[in-house]
Amino acid sequence: MIDKIIKIYNGKVISPLRVIEQATVIIKNGKIDGIYQYDIEIPDAISIDAKGRYVSPGFIDIHIHGGGGADFMDGNVDAFLKVAETHVQFGTTAMVATTLTSDKENLLNTLNIYEEATLKNKKGASFLGLHIEGPYFSMNQRGAQDPRYIRDPDPEEYLEILNASKSIVRWSAAPEKKGAIEFGRCLRKYGVIPSVAHTDAVYEEVVEAFENGYTLATHLYSAMSGVTRKNAFRFAGVIESAFIIDEMDVEIIADGVHLPAPLLKLVYKIKGPDKIALITDAMRGAAMPPGPSILGSLADGLPVIIEDDVAKLPDRTSFAGSVATADRLIKMMVNLADVPLVEAVKMLSHTPARITGVLDRKGSISVGKDADIVIFDEAFKIHYTIVGGEILYEQTTIGS
Repeated sequence: MIDKIIKIYNGKVISPLRVIEQATVIIKNGKIDGIYQYDIEIPDAISIDAKGRYVSPGFIDIHIHGGGGADFMDGNVDAFLKVAETHVQFGTTAMVATTLTSDKENLLNTLNIYEEATLKNKKGASFLGLHIEGPYFSMNQRGAQDPRYIRDPDPEEYLEILNASKSIVRWSAAPEKKGAIEFGRCLRKYGVIPSVAHTDAVYEEVVEAFENGYTLATHLYSAMSGVTRKNAFRFAGVIESAFIIDEMDVEIIADGVHLPAPLLKLVYKIKGPDKIALITDAMRGAAMPPGPSILGSLADGLPVIIEDDVAKLPDRTSFAGSVATADRLIKMMVNLADVPLVEAVKMLSHTPARITGVLDRKGSISVGKDADIVIFDEAFKIHYTIVGGEILYEQTTIGS
């Protein structure tokens, strides 16, 4: 069999440490085969002239619900494929499919559909596993999560779910809930990352949770406690705890709406690019026009409205997920938060790959790793998205 070779030349290759000017990247059979600081001749290679644009590792979104009018909770394979194919156009090459708070039956059904969708996904961002968001949350910090299904961790329930699928890579929960510490220990035994989310915990509870496996904070600042006062005494909340615990990873919705510039800068200043994963937390309204939409499944989801570049509950009392795409995250971190491009890219590639345990094969343009590559310009417009050595998106507009 003749080897399939792709040559990307005349590009600015982004590594975790620097930008390599006038570089060439060679892809062979879906893997990175070589990186050179000059052009090289390779007969029969598919050649892509980057035209001086950035050649970046593919973007990895570890918290995403939907896009293109589809949601992972819709209950069918086509929805999974639609989300993956929508976001690949914006540079996402891998994603962790995320559920919403629901009843057990819908959750188990989603797990089964994920397995089938993974086999059929040939044109979109690859799936790295499942993120179960809920239902073990604080009612007070539920945000747009459906209150009908919020409950305490139930060993009989979560063991059934964990034994039903080996594709679960993370599970978000409120650590102050009854049974949540035991739940975290159980998740670790199954190789699943427990993540602090939708929580009213105070510092002491977060420390105990961290000691029992909760090493990640889900969408920092969103749906979690800050400094609170009880009987005149102040208590540090989850936000402060995530800053204090140096080893805790955090994810942020860097869409420029959920967190304004000062908070993006603060998180970056305290945690740094090695501990921050940029996420879209996108719902079905991503890459869709403003107007009415649904958070969660079409059959049983919550009505929301998309306006001001974000999804909101109809009464506008809370955000209901973002409509961001990965390219927007990079743009906001660079232009709004003044973060160097190399570090912004790192937070959407190298760091999420490390958190989810796939850094050995993804997260950077390195020899031997999967050829997941994005080419974008100075305005952060995506021109190519390559997943596993396959060109899945190419900007074809005249003048591109």
